[in-house]
Amino acid sequence: MDLTSPAIWAALGSIIIANVLLSGDNAVVIAMAARSLPPHQQKKAVIWGSGAAIMMRIVLTIIAAQLLRLPFLKIIGGLALLYIGVDLLNEGEEEGDIGSESGGMMSAIRTILVADLVMSLDNVLAVAAAAKGDNVLLVVGLAISIPLIIFGSTMLMKVMERIPIIITAGAGLLGFLAGEMMLTDPAVAERVGAVPHLVVQAAGALGAALVVATGFYLNKRRKQQREALAA
Repeated sequence: MDLTSPAIWAALGSIIIANVLLSGDNAVVIAMAARSLPPHQQKKAVIWGSGAAIMMRIVLTIIAAQLLRLPFLKIIGGLALLYIGVDLLNEGEEEGDIGSESGGMMSAIRTILVADLVMSLDNVLAVAAAAKGDNVLLVVGLAISIPLIIFGSTMLMKVMERIPIIITAGAGLLGFLAGEMMLTDPAVAERVGAVPHLVVQAAGALGAALVVATGFYLNKRRKQQREALAA
């Protein structure tokens, strides 16, 4: 890799910009997963979760083209994302159920990794295109992106503390991505052909509504159960 070549620096910049722009939804998940941890553990969860997710994304980017051809992969990923959205929406209500500190942090990191794996299936194609087949450049570019994603996640956590409705919006975003993802799976295209963009958007909206409605229902039922026990 010739560090004096303008083309190298242009490609590196493209990788960093593409990764940061496409990681907005990942930053939302990182912030939501870490927000329920004790303050002294939040920063650790963000750093370890972001770092591990980027390392996983490097591997994903190298094999992305082959992965996205697998039928039903995006459908399974979308279902997982729906579950994660509902789960994250409910974490804030479970103040007494966090468990041990180490268990809570490992659970948050696990959630970050699974969500990043699912949501990165499409995003990594843009990063791979920017790398133009240079895996060394790919690793360097994604590694440089880590502190930028950590900063974004940390800022989001602070905003969520002041404006709780953002947590609901974040969960809805995951549901929207899940709905879109499932309708763009190769298995769907094989059976019904290319799905119109408006239909894909409608599936995303339905996924968002499903996550938020399910989350509110579970929260309401949990509160009723606590009230019944306290009575």
